[in-house]
Amino acid sequence: MFSSIKGRSVIVTGSGRGIGRGIARRFAAEGCRLLIVSRTLSEAQRVADEITAAGGTARAFAADVQRAADMAAMAQAAVTAFGGIDILCANAGIFPAAKLGSMTESDFDAVIGTNLKGTFLAVSACLPAMKARKAGRIILTSSITGPVTGYPGWAHYGASKAGQLGFMRTAAIELAPYNITVNSVLPGNIATEGLAGLGAEYVRSMETSVPLGRLGSVTDIANAALFFATDEAAYITGQSLVIDGGQVLPESLAALDEMRSVS
Repeated sequence: MFSSIKGRSVIVTGSGRGIGRGIARRFAAEGCRLLIVSRTLSEAQRVADEITAAGGTARAFAADVQRAADMAAMAQAAVTAFGGIDILCANAGIFPAAKLGSMTESDFDAVIGTNLKGTFLAVSACLPAMKARKAGRIILTSSITGPVTGYPGWAHYGASKAGQLGFMRTAAIELAPYNITVNSVLPGNIATEGLAGLGAEYVRSMETSVPLGRLGSVTDIANAALFFATDEAAYITGQSLVIDGGQVLPESLAALDEMRSVS
């Protein structure tokens, strides 16, 4: 049984939709106070309204994680509203496809800027408040793509997500003296608005590549992020948790065929 984290102040970047929205709603269900951060205020407000309608506490905030000034304002908004920052879920990310040869410098910079630089800026902005309390939890949303697997068209995305893990390991060492832990979740294929846009055939092919036979839900990722934020996870830092239904396990398609032949 986990101890309560009720009342803790939580920032979730990129929480206007998808995995970020799921993380925010899960923390709110545990009684945390949420700052919902999205580039679009209307998206952030929609999620904040969902949480407050369910009896939770949430504020909406518009910010671009690529802008240091926006991240500083975000951190200040959480401190002003909730008295401090206990937990940062650095979740904001984009994944436009572009294959090498057609990928432009602008394409590359946009993905690295949001996914990797955005992580750095969000963490940096929240550090003063966490250091003042001598406690904090930082959870990064990485991916299996990059750290573990590859996919055509996502070289820039994979580089950004692998980069997050390199950042995490050194950040975990540097921040340990302040009782701040830094960990990451690595989702596989999760049923979100973005995945639905890739088409039904893509979704079916992904389901057949997962040993558990289904796509993950945003709640699956949110539960893992919640664990890293609990007191019970206080001795875990610099670690990553793959949540993919076993997708990275088969060494070939033949392994999946063999699995199904005996089931």
